[in-house]
This record gives sequence, structure tokens and C-alpha cells, in this order.
Amino acid sequence: MSINTDQNAIDNLLTLGVSDVIVKKDLEEKLKSGKQLRIKLGIDPTGFDLHLGHMVVLHKLKEFQDLGHQVVLLFGNFTGQIGDPTGKDKTRPLRSQEELEANAKSYLEQASKILDADKVEVRWNADWLAPLTFSDVIKLASNFTVQQMLERDMFQKRMKEGKPISVHEFFYPLMQGYDSVPLEADVELGGTDQTFNVLAARPLQKAHGMEPQNIMTVPILVGTDGKAKMGKSTGNYIAVHDTPEDMVGKVMSIPDECILEYFELAARKSKEECEAIKERLKSGENPRHLKMELAKAITELYHNKEAADQGEAHFNTVFQKKKLPDNIPVHEREKGTVSLIGLLSELDPSSSKSDLRRLIKAGAVKINEEKCDDLEKPIEISSDPNLVQIGKRRFYRVKSS
Repeated sequence: MSINTDQNAIDNLLTLGVSDVIVKKDLEEKLKSGKQLRIKLGIDPTGFDLHLGHMVVLHKLKEFQDLGHQVVLLFGNFTGQIGDPTGKDKTRPLRSQEELEANAKSYLEQASKILDADKVEVRWNADWLAPLTFSDVIKLASNFTVQQMLERDMFQKRMKEGKPISVHEFFYPLMQGYDSVPLEADVELGGTDQTFNVLAARPLQKAHGMEPQNIMTVPILVGTDGKAKMGKSTGNYIAVHDTPEDMVGKVMSIPDECILEYFELAARKSKEECEAIKERLKSGENPRHLKMELAKAITELYHNKEAADQGEAHFNTVFQKKKLPDNIPVHEREKGTVSLIGLLSELDPSSSKSDLRRLIKAGAVKINEEKCDDLEKPIEISSDPNLVQIGKRRFYRVKSS
């Protein structure tokens, strides 16, 4: 496959939506050489869905793919059992390999909205980590010091708060770093919170007689609350599989000060386009107009233009005109009673029960326009439809079949 060495394309790759490149000059020379590089992104599939925060690095991966380089998606079916301690104030629970591999299949399907899946090399790190002997692990560990591990911010925080640090957590960056050895990675991508982990590969590759990989980190996308990192645990996320109506509605809810960040990182607008948007904000243009442009641009990325237009129409109907949307989907089930949590699980199978419980307890669920916060409330199903509202944007009519 031919490699695109256009200087403008390389400049955009190295700067647009990028926090840091290690070592930038070295990577630029490799990109200009015409050699196909192996670009690694490691993912621990500890959840089953992706949100826009995950997609920031996947969009950057797509840029490498478009230039003709080999993208390698590495799923951590071994490291994911331990859990990355990055940013965690307590030890993460261990997970089963079966659960991780099932999640990975869903991840790959959603990543295909951005990447050309036919050209992606998919690998699993249990293939080489599981066979390592204790002697092998000791040799790998000799490349790092305890002081290096304890320098990490989250470990410092835990020590100050008197919280435990499990020994196995020290091995996570060691394993992630070793992944780059059998993969023969030339470049590894990650969020800024992954800097320590992705740097761990360089001394290990050098110890194995390989040229150390270059590193590219991307910014962390703030959630819809404008405060914390986007994530499911905080409920401030926009999922890739969200409906167009939900996607538009969630983007419209972000604080005004996040508009530029979302245009750059989530909508993938160029520097010139972002500068124009910045000037429009300075000139006093209504931020709502810009947010709708943003919402439609993001929705079109993961759906299509028609869906983005439908999302806009839905938003205007429900939030501006305070009316029920047209074409509310009808859900039919057998006559009788069902608990509220059971009914919501049927209506929204992609959400976990813990997410649905949180919505119910927060008063975000209405039955026939009345709030309902009782998880086990019996809902009577008959030929007379119940109007069910989940959050601000999802409506269903439920009746007997």
C-alpha cells in the first residue's frame, strides 16, 4: 500500500487534537520516509460501549490509517482482568476473560464507524502475557524501580489518604509496555492520562534490541457537565450508539465554555474552522446556534445527515415548543404487570441496570407524565398505552400485544 507523505497531512496529524508527541522530530522523519508504520492502540474492554471520549483517539488513529499506516487494535483480555489503576483512588475489581472478550466484539463494531475495520489488525495480549513464566516477569520488572511507580499521581494520592496500593497494580504499566515488544509497535497512541503506561514500552523495547516506539497523546474530552472526564460512572457521557435524538440533546446540554473543545475533539473540525467559531463566539453570536451546529456535526459523524436533521427537529419540538415528539415508538408486550426497572430494561437494553436505577432514583423517569422513582412499581400493561419517558429525550408508548 502506498504511504502518503504530504507535508500538510503530516503537520495536521502531528498537531490537530494532539497534546504531546514523544519524540516529535523522530516521528515526523519516519512519517516522511514512506515506510509503513505500525500504530498501536491498546484497549481494555472493561465496558461494552464507547463514548465520544473514547473516539478522540480513534479519530487520530484513523488519520494514521488514511496515510496508509498499519493500525493495530490491541484488546487487553489479559491486562483487563487486572484493570488499569490510572486515575483510580482504589484497587479495581478483577474481571473474567470471557466478559472482556464479549465487550471487545462490541467495541470493534462501534470503532468501525470511524476506522476501516478490514484494514485493522486485531490482537489479544493474553496470547503473549499468559505464557510468561515467573522468571520472565522478574526480568521485565528489573527495568523499572519502585520509586518510578510510586511517582504516579494516583499512588501518591492514595498514600496520603492512607488507602492501599496492591502490588499487582505495579505490573499493569509493565504489561502494557511489554505489549509493544511482540507487536513491534512504531507508535503508540493514548490519552494524556496514559502517558506513564505508554512510555513504559520504550525501555522494554530497547532491552529487547528494538528501536523505542514514539508516543502520541491526545487530550481528555470533558463530559457534558463541563467538569469531569467523560465517563459512564459519572453519567456525563455521549455514547456512540445513542440515538440521534439523544446525541443532539446531550450536545445541546454542554456548557457554553466547552463549545470550542467539542468542535475540535468531538466534531474533528480543522484549526481554521475552530478559529472561525472562536471569532463568532467573540462577536456575540448566540451560543445556542453554535451548539446546534456542533450537535448536528457530531450526530452526522456517527449516523448521517438525515438523522442529524431529525435530531434537531426532535429537540425543537420537545424543548422549545414543549410538545411531545411525533412518531413515538410503540413497544408491545404481553398483558399484565411488569416492574418499572424490568420495563426500562426492555425499552433500553443497551443500558446497564445500574444506569437505569440511577435514572429512576434521580426522578428522570415518568409514566404518563408523572415522575416515578420506585424501582419495583408495578406497571399495568393493557391495550390502553402507557406513555413512558426516560430522561429528557426518550419517549415510548407501551401497550399489550
